Amino acid sequence: MHILGDIGNTETKLCLVSNKNKIIKKINFPSKKLDYKKLNKYFNSFGLNYKRINKILFCSVVPKSFTLIKKFLSKKTKIKCHEVKNLDLKSLIKIKVNYKQVGSDRITNSISLVNNKNNFIILDFGTATTFDVLIKDTYAGGIIAPGIKLSLETLSDRATLIPKINLKMIKKVIGSDTVSAVRSGFFWGYAGLIDNIVKLIKKETRKSFKVIITGGFSDLFKKSINTKVSHNKNITINGLIKISKLIK
Repeated sequence: MHILGDIGNTETKLCLVSNKNKIIKKINFPSKKLDYKKLNKYFNSFGLNYKRINKILFCSVVPKSFTLIKKFLSKKTKIKCHEVKNLDLKSLIKIKVNYKQVGSDRITNSISLVNNKNNFIILDFGTATTFDVLIKDTYAGGIIAPGIKLSLETLSDRATLIPKINLKMIKKVIGSDTVSAVRSGFFWGYAGLIDNIVKLIKKETRKSFKVIITGGFSDLFKKSINTKVSHNKNITINGLIKISKLIK
């Protein structure tokens, strides 16, 4: 069995995968304020038999959390804990931009989809809202916009009279009170941002793309924008499965 994980700024996703690359179990937990006691609790919820583990692979944008998890697992098993960007990925994807400045989660998502036929735009609603451009077998770069949840929280924290707001679909553009006005601004504002950035990517590259969306708010926007999209909740884990085949 394999332990595969995605360590994000907000959340860490763990997945137990069989040797035949079938997903057995998934759990999520906060990436911040981790310690050995919490990790023991989270990993125990897997019901793991560490003797059966033969591969461990993470994509991580939080080095401190990865280091802690790596040390934790080293006390449980002798299997080496790998990080995506420390592997030689040249056989899986070409990277046109500065490799050091691309998050391993974004590279993993791209490897999940890469082929020699199609072009993709991967839109991930995470701590940041990211757009990654994949042209056939090459990662061409991307766009990073403010994350929706983080922006909402920052607004309510900084503006005294704006309460905590959960974002949801809204039909009217003009709000009748503070809550509906903020919801409209974020919902329609991000819908417009998405459509416009996709349009500009197509214009700049003069290419057509399949647009894939994933992450926290992907359910909310998949039918609320003009851009035709496909929803893929398992894009990162599928990328990790693909990359794990490099580990011998």
